[in-house]
Amino acid sequence: MKDAKIVVLVTVPSAQVAEQIAVRLVERKLAACVSILPAVQSVYRWEGKVHQETELLLLVKTRLALFEDHLLPAITEIHPYKVPEIIALPIQAGLPNYLEWINQETH
Repeated sequence: MKDAKIVVLVTVPSAQVAEQIAVRLVERKLAACVSILPAVQSVYRWEGKVHQETELLLLVKTRLALFEDHLLPAITEIHPYKVPEIIALPIQAGLPNYLEWINQETH
């Protein structure tokens, strides 16, 4: 199951942070692709207060085997949030050639 493909969702405060994380993950072969989605409106509770922020959302396509030991440290060492959103969702099915491409582009 460690060879399973996943999509990792990461919210970030700016385009600069989004690009830094995306480039780092792809250059290090920790992700085959990172899509950057602009203008996500987030409403959340932090330290007892409700906040509303405009963020960007990263969609990171990778393998489960890389998540805990490699992907998390690579993101958290440059992410500015104290507790960033970094959650992984399983890819249940997909175009076989695309899923194989994820394998080829990550290590």
